[in-house]
Amino acid sequence: MRGSKIQKMAGIGVLSSIAYILMLLNFPLPGFPTFLKIDFSDIPALLATLLMGPAAGILVEFIKCGLDYIITGSETAIPIGQLANFIAGVMLIMPAYFIYKKMQSKLGLSVGLVSGTLIMTFVMSLLNYFVLLPAYTLLLNFPAMSTAEMKSLITAAIIPFNMIKGLIVAGVFLIIFTRLQSWIQKQSLSM
Repeated sequence: MRGSKIQKMAGIGVLSSIAYILMLLNFPLPGFPTFLKIDFSDIPALLATLLMGPAAGILVEFIKCGLDYIITGSETAIPIGQLANFIAGVMLIMPAYFIYKKMQSKLGLSVGLVSGTLIMTFVMSLLNYFVLLPAYTLLLNFPAMSTAEMKSLITAAIIPFNMIKGLIVAGVFLIIFTRLQSWIQKQSLSM
């Protein structure tokens, strides 16, 4: 039992480090605001979730965002960007885990990832409207946006971006999963 705990802690540490490095390799999508960037840092969190359970995936997301805040910093005293990344990551990985555990197949994982993408998109839309965009306005002295401007930004940029990001991450993870499926299933039984 003790070796298993050490193995899990080491796995979470390694996957968190990989997630942080992948977070640094972000890039914007043409046609979207520059603050919206794609990265593949949720892939190690998805792997941790499937191997060691939801708490491990959440920890990888938390450590990744914590490292980013400590090393890269934030434009504000409150790590708004890191908080948004953490919540988006958790919203993506949790449905994928629970649906995959019910269906135990590539189809189950695909349904879980698409569900996670939809949930992430919905939650991040609400969060941007009620919390994140007002926080940036307040803390960075950005010009206040009207309700119509916020709705326009969310529908024209944030919703499509989150859908695209979720589907890209899902597609890349499914390619990796196809190669590692038997190993993942074997490892998740032993942990």
